[in-house]
Amino acid sequence: MVSVDPRTGERKVSEARRPAGLGVVGWARWFWRTLTSMRTALILLFLFALGSIPGSIWPQRGVSDAKVFQYFEDSPQLAGWLDRFWLFDVFRAPWFAAIYLLLFVSLIGCVLPRTATHLRELRRKPPVAPRNLSRLPQHASFEAGLTVEEAAKRLRARRFRVTTGPDWVAGEKGYLRETGNLLFHVALLGLLVAVGAGALYGYRGNVLVVEGEGFANTVAAYDRYMPGPQVNAESLEPFSFTVDDFQATYIAKGEKAGQALDYEARLKVEDAPGAAPRDYVLKVNEPLDVNGTLSYLIDHGYAPTFRITDGKGEVAFDGPVPCLVVQPATFTSECVIKVPDARPEQLGILVGFLPTTVPMGAEWVSVFPGAANPTAQVYGAFAGDLGLKDGRPQSVYELDPASLKKMKPLVMKADPLAVGKKLTFPNGAGSIEFTGVREWIALQITHDPGRMPALVASVLAVAGLVLTLTVRRRRVWVRIHEGGEVEAGGLTRTEGGDFGEEFAEIVSALNPGVSHPGVPDSGVKDVR
Repeated sequence: MVSVDPRTGERKVSEARRPAGLGVVGWARWFWRTLTSMRTALILLFLFALGSIPGSIWPQRGVSDAKVFQYFEDSPQLAGWLDRFWLFDVFRAPWFAAIYLLLFVSLIGCVLPRTATHLRELRRKPPVAPRNLSRLPQHASFEAGLTVEEAAKRLRARRFRVTTGPDWVAGEKGYLRETGNLLFHVALLGLLVAVGAGALYGYRGNVLVVEGEGFANTVAAYDRYMPGPQVNAESLEPFSFTVDDFQATYIAKGEKAGQALDYEARLKVEDAPGAAPRDYVLKVNEPLDVNGTLSYLIDHGYAPTFRITDGKGEVAFDGPVPCLVVQPATFTSECVIKVPDARPEQLGILVGFLPTTVPMGAEWVSVFPGAANPTAQVYGAFAGDLGLKDGRPQSVYELDPASLKKMKPLVMKADPLAVGKKLTFPNGAGSIEFTGVREWIALQITHDPGRMPALVASVLAVAGLVLTLTVRRRRVWVRIHEGGEVEAGGLTRTEGGDFGEEFAEIVSALNPGVSHPGVPDSGVKDVR
């Protein structure tokens, strides 16, 4: 690049200047503006909704652990890939947390400056009337004995914010549109805070309770317990209850026979240690509420009772055994009984429970989910070491396959036992007696301090959205000329809707002798 010194006339050659880069500060500003833009917030909101979909498609840990386990059993390779992307635990996934936090920051960056701008706009007076009102989208002129004060009064009666000049009046309304927009975003921000608070300070757990037995809200009583990071054992509400009875009602006849009509569990609840017990009927979608801790009825099944006598003639087991449903239509179920106290050898028994038993050829099946003719059929009885002392965890709903291979079979698929009937094992190994039928219920117990704030935020978000979609920002000016001629003009600052009809009503209010400016002989010279 050649330059000339104006004082000496000397010509100098200099290197061409390169444009300066953004630098760290410049890139930080660009990132912040991009993150806090409305477009980015909408994209993140869409991703937040999209990221929640897998939580409804695939079973989630902590909610349907058995289904997650079954998924790994049925499709181990696919389940492995899904688990790598946290699709069985979506709402704890790092990528979901990243979307959540970015959306949170983006909304704060959007809302704060817009709120400041809106507050300044609320304090600002409507603008001065334009010189030529006839150029506005809505315009009318008429003869009337109208003063500036009277015109301002009539516009205020129609809820316009008004300012006046020597011969003009300016009115504006529709600020609720932006207020609703901000309310929607603030409510959405509040919803995110409520969800986060619930995750931090809330907990949930699953428990199975058999009729006649009870539950106390302690960590040890849960079958599965999932606390938030800020929850400890002392945070749990100290209530307890006993399941007095459970009733499932089914359609008995017709094409829909066997279809469930209603479920209800009758509980005896103590809201605190030493408190007087109260009765409560627990139903689906009607949870027990104890100071914000909710107990939901989510499942049920049968728990037949058995008395097992060992080879020494001693009662080694006597009580209910919760069974897992294998055929939901008829509630055919399967149970596993482990008797580690049996002597001389431990016993493991596989039992099928049939609520309404009928013969079908050489087999026995259940034809109805209600316990009209309950039987228990021993599929297999085994003697030997159950492997309970080797330190490996075992499911209570199955016999350990490795241990089962070492056990001695006693009975394989015996005839069904009616209530009160007994099956004696060979070689003096003992006996099993089917003594009765109970039912079990599965409960999900949750405490979510963000539940009510989330509800309030959702209602406010809907209210803000309604205001945003229904309210329009509009301005009206009235100029009063000498001789009694009045000009009115108006426009909307937002698209959508027809302002013509409302403008006609405003003109009618300014000219009380006329019901509508479009009516013939109204005295209106020009309306458009």
